[in-house]
This record gives sequence, C-alpha cells and structure tokens, in this order.
Amino acid sequence: MQTISSVTICIETAPIDRTSVSTLPTAQAIAGFLADRKASDIVILDVSELSSVTDTFVIATGRSGVHVKAACQRVEEGMRNLGQRPISREGVDHGHWALLDYGDVVVHVFQERSRDLYDLERLWSRAPRTRFEDPAVVARTGN
Repeated sequence: MQTISSVTICIETAPIDRTSVSTLPTAQAIAGFLADRKASDIVILDVSELSSVTDTFVIATGRSGVHVKAACQRVEEGMRNLGQRPISREGVDHGHWALLDYGDVVVHVFQERSRDLYDLERLWSRAPRTRFEDPAVVARTGN
C-alpha cells in the first residue's frame, strides 16, 4: 500500500514594479506612426498608477472613418516592423472609434465627434499626459 501525502507549496512573488519598464518609447513610436498619417491632437496618457489593465494610452483624432482606418493601419505596419502585433483590434473597419491593444500600450483613434462624446482625457484626468509634437512639424515651423 502506497501513501500519498498532501504537500502545500507556497510560492511568493515580488510585486511587479511597473515603473521599471517604461512604455513611453513605444507610445512615442506609435504617436509618430499616427502623425505619419496626419492624425491630430495626439496625446499620451500614463495610466500605470490608475489601471491594472494597461500602462499607457495613446489617443488621436482622425477626420473621417477612412482616415481613422488609415492611421490604424500605419500603426499596425510600424509596430509589425518593430516585431509587435496587437493583442486585439476593435472598431478599425467601423472608423468612429478604433482601438489597438498592444498590452502595455492601448491606442485609441477617434473621429472628432466620438472623441468628444467618450472624452477619455476627462475620464482619465488624473493620468499624467504628454502632448505629442511631431518632430517634422517642429523642424519646419521652428517651434
């Protein structure tokens, strides 16, 4: 007769230090891809201290459904060249509010009316924000 005893294994894990891995370079690259397609009002929100789902939002506006779709396609192309594919993509074909989920960075591209309606910047108003300034535009205008 064989006796099997119950063993309890306790594994302790250190809390994840979410500040040790910056998502800002990825968010800035995505903002640059959006600027390539002339998306406007590009904002980066650091939601790492407010959300357990993601660390950073990149929010931008497109002029039409076609423009929103083109901006998202440029982000996907650029990120694919960097070896990353979205975990999920929603609303790209519809074009009012498109979402590309890259895990630590979530991209929202809205038409203006949808952006005003959902107002993510107000919803996440406690998040530190960075307005993306396209380096090509800054170089041309000198600002």
